[in-house]
Amino acid sequence: MIAQMLRVTEKEALTPLVTRFRFEHPDGAPLPLFSGGAHVVVEMPYGDMLRRNAYSLISAPDDGSGYEIAVRREDNGRGGSRFMHGNVATGDLMAVTSPFNLFSLDLRARKHVLIAGGIGITPFLSQLHQLSRMQVPFELHYAARSREEAAGLTFLPSLPHIHLHISNEGNRMDLGAILSGQPLGTHVYTCGPEGLIAAVEDAARRHGWPAAALHSEAFLSPPPGKPFKVTLARSGQTLTVGPHQSLLEALEAARIDIPWSCRGGACGQCETAVTSCKGRIEHNDHWLSDDDCAAQTKIMPCVSRFEGQELIIDR
Repeated sequence: MIAQMLRVTEKEALTPLVTRFRFEHPDGAPLPLFSGGAHVVVEMPYGDMLRRNAYSLISAPDDGSGYEIAVRREDNGRGGSRFMHGNVATGDLMAVTSPFNLFSLDLRARKHVLIAGGIGITPFLSQLHQLSRMQVPFELHYAARSREEAAGLTFLPSLPHIHLHISNEGNRMDLGAILSGQPLGTHVYTCGPEGLIAAVEDAARRHGWPAAALHSEAFLSPPPGKPFKVTLARSGQTLTVGPHQSLLEALEAARIDIPWSCRGGACGQCETAVTSCKGRIEHNDHWLSDDDCAAQTKIMPCVSRFEGQELIIDR
């Protein structure tokens, strides 16, 4: 994906852990429009590495004056979110890709039910703009441990079909009540922790929802782990993937051309064939099937790791 240099024009703390960033073209030129649920990838020089992290756009899809994202600081992460919080200031120029959407609204739906947990509210903020413009029925359910941690509250309008579920106020989300009695043709969208996505899918199955009406998004950060070596079948080159580096980042550092989009195990763009595996691939993606994972003949370089004697991939 091609990135362009945009200027940070606003940086605002929404909660102690979540900060909003606004990017605009340095010459004031309009930016490409997008659809609700889209994300951009922000490039961050981090030591001797180049981090590329995907963030959902929270601004209005039809507003080309700038892009806005909300970043949660993960102190135990690989450093990208800490860089955004601690190293980025207004006036800085950063490389940002054009928007790409893996979590768009299904326009065939007669009603949309949005279920968000924590920072998972972010893709729904741009979708709310789109839904309001489309004037189609929808409801939003937003769960957070406390109001102090609910970064999305700043952006949510006060509407009867927007429901807050704050755990420390005793108002937990009842998925059975949300999913039962919805009109035929309703689609459900979930973004948040993996446990919430799994709970929604389980509740939907118990209530007889068709799989085609269920949508979810869970971008993953590449997990740290032990260093490992990988051999490239086409050149015979062997690379070492560091403990806080993804295989995708190691390939990029070696100037190996490889497609990518989400960089979080959701889109399938970087899927790579494995020609030899003497060991165990740690599959951390949401793309490969259980059979693919068991066969160990494919790997998602953006989030998966390896432990063993030999890993050879078709690159």
